[in-house]
Amino acid sequence: MSDLVLGISAFYHDSASALVADGIPVAAAQEERFSRRRHDASFPAQAVRYCLDQQGVSLADVSAVAYYEDPQLKFRRVLATLLGAAPTGFESFRETFPSWVAPNGKLRTVNRVRQELQSLNLGRVPDVIARRHHESHAMSAFIPSPYESAAVLCIDGVGEWATTTMWHGRGNELRPVAEVRFPHSLGLLYSAFTYFCGFKVDSGEYKVMGLAPYGTPRYAQVIRDRLIDIKPDGSFRLDLRYFEYLRGQVMTGAAFEKLFDGPRRVPEGPLTQREFDLAASVQKVTEEVVLKLARTARERTGESKLCLAGGVALNCVANGKVIDAGIFDEVWIQPAAGDAGGALGAAQAVALEHGAQRSHLGTGQDAMSGSLLGPEFDDDTIAEFLHAHAIPHRRLDSAALADSVAEALADGKIVGWFQGRMEFGPRALGARSILGDPRDAETQSTMNLKIKFRESFRPFAPAVLASDAKDYFDLRQESPYMLVVAEVAAAQQLEVGQTNATGLELLRLRRSTIPAVTHVDYSARVQTVTEAANPAYHRLLTAFKARTGCPVLVNTSFNVRGEPIVNTPHDAYTCFMRTNIDLLALGNFLLEKEAQPAWSEESDWREEIPLD
Repeated sequence: MSDLVLGISAFYHDSASALVADGIPVAAAQEERFSRRRHDASFPAQAVRYCLDQQGVSLADVSAVAYYEDPQLKFRRVLATLLGAAPTGFESFRETFPSWVAPNGKLRTVNRVRQELQSLNLGRVPDVIARRHHESHAMSAFIPSPYESAAVLCIDGVGEWATTTMWHGRGNELRPVAEVRFPHSLGLLYSAFTYFCGFKVDSGEYKVMGLAPYGTPRYAQVIRDRLIDIKPDGSFRLDLRYFEYLRGQVMTGAAFEKLFDGPRRVPEGPLTQREFDLAASVQKVTEEVVLKLARTARERTGESKLCLAGGVALNCVANGKVIDAGIFDEVWIQPAAGDAGGALGAAQAVALEHGAQRSHLGTGQDAMSGSLLGPEFDDDTIAEFLHAHAIPHRRLDSAALADSVAEALADGKIVGWFQGRMEFGPRALGARSILGDPRDAETQSTMNLKIKFRESFRPFAPAVLASDAKDYFDLRQESPYMLVVAEVAAAQQLEVGQTNATGLELLRLRRSTIPAVTHVDYSARVQTVTEAANPAYHRLLTAFKARTGCPVLVNTSFNVRGEPIVNTPHDAYTCFMRTNIDLLALGNFLLEKEAQPAWSEESDWREEIPLD
C-alpha cells in the first residue's frame, strides 16, 4: 500500500486539506467549497473527509498528518511584534494575545488539529507534525514541478518570520538560500495598497492587479523613496513609520494618507483616477522587486528553471514579466500558490522524509493532474439529483454535448460548465467554469454585472487550445493554470485610434478580435488547454473553433461575488438559477434556463438533497 500523508492548513484563511500517496497529490480541496463560506479559515473537516473518502481510506491508513506552519515559532514573532509596538499597540495586544494563550488557543494548534481529527471518528489519528510556513510553500512549488532541479522563490505576507525565501531544489531535496524577514514584506506592502484602495486584505489583491492597467504609475517613485528600499539583489526594507500593521488591526493610517493625497477609499465607494494610479504604482514596484529576486535566484543557484509559490505568486502580471524577461528558460507556478497550497507542501515534506520519490519526473509533466484534485460527480449521481427534483434536462453523449454548448456559445449564450473533478486553488480551469464568447464585446459587461454581480472593471480570462495559443497571445511557454498574463498577439489587435477616454471608459473600446478577454493594456490572463490535462474542456474548445474559427473562450469561475466556486450539482444549479446564465452543462446533462420551473431563494428543494 502507498504511504499516505495528510496535509492541513487552517485557522488563518483559505483552510484546506491535501492527501499525497508516495508524495504524489491524489486529493486536495479548500474547506470553503464545502462550507460555502468564502475564505473559510475553520478546521477543514469536510475537506479532510473528502480527501480520505476519495482514496477509500481512514485516518488509520495515514502514516502522518502535516500542519503547514509552526505555531510555536509564529507565536514568538507575534509576541515580539506586540511588545515591540508598545505602548501604542496595546489595543492590538489586548485583542490578539488571549487568542494565543487560551487553553485551546493558537499556541496549541497542533494539539487542536489532533483533537479535531479525533472528533471526526475516522480512525486512529497518526502523529501531527508542524512544518515551517515557507518550507510548505517551497515544497508545493518544487516537488510537484516537472523539473529535476530548479531555483525556488516564495513570496507572501508572512509565515512565522519569513516573508520572502529563496531555495535551491535538486532531486528530492530543497536547500534554503536566502530570506527576508518580517516586518519587511512585499506581500504586506501590496496588501497595504489593497486596503487603502478600499478592498479587503487577503482577498482583494487581485482586484488591485486588475485595476492597474487603468492607471499610470505616478506614485511609483514615492513608493520607492518613502516606503520601500529595494537593493540590487531584490532584498528590501520597508519604512515602518508609514504602516499600521505593527500597531493595530489596520494596514495604513494618517502617514499613508499624507503621502497619497487623502484618506482611504471607502469600501464599495466610487473608483477614481487616484485608485487607478495607486494600483498601477504598487504593481510596477512589485514587478521590479520580483524581477530583481528572480535574477538573484538565477545567479545564486545557477539553475535555468524557476518554481514559484506564496500569495505573491498569484500576481499573474508579475509572473508574466519574469517569463518575458527571459531570466529563466522555464517557470512553473504552483496553482494553489496561497496558503491552501501549504497543506499540500507540508504533506509532501513529510512524504519525502518517509522515502517518497518524485516518480512523475519521467513523464515530463508536473504531478498536479491539471490541479483537478477535488470532488467529482458521475452521471448517475447527477441524474439522481435531477430526477429527484424534476429538473428539466437533456442527456447527451460527450461529443453532442460539446457541439450543443459550442453552438450556444457562438449564439451569444452564457454557459455554466460543471465537469469532472473540481479544481484545487483559486482559479477555475474548465471544471467549474462560466463560459462565454470572447469575440462579443458585450460579453465582459454582461458576465460581470448580470452573472457575477461584481465590479465592471474586472477582466475575464481566456482559455485557448494550447496548439493555437501563439496565434492569439505572445506566450513564451504554456500556461495551464491561468497564472501568467501575456499580451494579445499583434495579429489579433485592432487599432483604437485617437480617444479622450480615461479610467473605466477605456473598457468600452474594442482592442482586438477577442475583446471580452482583452484588458485595456492589450493583456490577458491566459489558460492553455491540452487534451491530456482536460479532455472535456479541450473537446468543447475544439468544437467552438470548428464552428467559429476561434479557439478561445471566456472562462471565469463558476460563482457569484462573495461566494466560493461551486462544488456540487446542488451548488451549480443554485448559481444557475440565481443568475442570467443561459445553459448549464452538468456532466453530460444540458439544462436550458427557459425550460426550468419557477425558482426563488426560498425554494424547498435546496435543503432536501445537498449532495455535499
